[in-house]
Amino acid sequence: MRVAVVCPYDLDIPGGVQDQATRLVPWLEEAGVEARLVGPGGEGPGGDVLPGRTTMLTINRSMAPVRLDPRVVGSVRRALAGFDVVHVHEPLVPMVSVGALSVSGPAKVATFHADPPVWVRRLYRYGRPVIQQALHGVHVFTAVSPVAGSAIDGMVEYRIIPNGVDVDDYATGPTVRHRVTFLGRDDPRKGLSVILEAWPRIRAAVPEAELHVIGADRAEMNGVTFLDRVAEDEKRHELAASEIHVAPNPGAESFGVVVLEAMAAGSAVVASAIPAFEYVAGGVATMVTPGDPMELAAAVVELLQDPAKARSMGEAARQRSMDYDGAGVAARYIEAYEDAIALR
Repeated sequence: MRVAVVCPYDLDIPGGVQDQATRLVPWLEEAGVEARLVGPGGEGPGGDVLPGRTTMLTINRSMAPVRLDPRVVGSVRRALAGFDVVHVHEPLVPMVSVGALSVSGPAKVATFHADPPVWVRRLYRYGRPVIQQALHGVHVFTAVSPVAGSAIDGMVEYRIIPNGVDVDDYATGPTVRHRVTFLGRDDPRKGLSVILEAWPRIRAAVPEAELHVIGADRAEMNGVTFLDRVAEDEKRHELAASEIHVAPNPGAESFGVVVLEAMAAGSAVVASAIPAFEYVAGGVATMVTPGDPMELAAAVVELLQDPAKARSMGEAARQRSMDYDGAGVAARYIEAYEDAIALR
């Protein structure tokens, strides 16, 4: 079986969809499937990169780098020649994914990742006939979580196949006492401002507390180290060393790979009580009201002052993360590909 994994977002720019599409290719290859990554970018992590400038669009309170030039459709069609299955991530995003849907011949699997904003859900509802026509050639639909699937409820039948990580790559311990981590870009959807607002209260209660911010950079704060973007190995090391990981995202998340990564590293997790994070954590994290720095501070302080509880939560989180290991995710996608081929 030859599978093309299509990502509509610039492969040179970090993002959740890019991360999962990139991870999926080696998982499939380890399972004996010939797989290739196709997407826009300059170099990318390998595969067929479709050169050309991407445009940053504000989608779902975050920035999405997409190719809007309609000429990319021809490049997509050429790149997808000869594949048995075309697996299109975010099938309604222009123009790479839309171009992939127009390819005739291979079986098609489409995966929805996002928790769309209200205006997109209305578009789906009122433009249902047009969207169903655009998706007519897809044989199997998937969503990464019930949150992502809720946008297409009643429009198409779909199965849940979650995002994943290579759990064994996330070493656990030894943790650094009083170490807290945050992982994410510095945009409102990731909640960095919430933990920074909570931080003085946390330090007042636990003066030894230190916060490592991975993926963002701001002006210095007492007890806060901004690491900006780091290599994958360093990121995993930081997560493994943290006693507590915070994910104070205010909403608009459909899964929560950052939560899953912290769980795989054995950190106790304090996260916003949004449906996506509750789905991933499955009861092993402390959930707090989104956007409430006082409640976040109280939850972090409680765990910093009770290391036995933090350690127990980290062990439970690590065990829960096994449900999202990459090999299992790949097996479920391979089943979807086989079903798509049969339906074709």
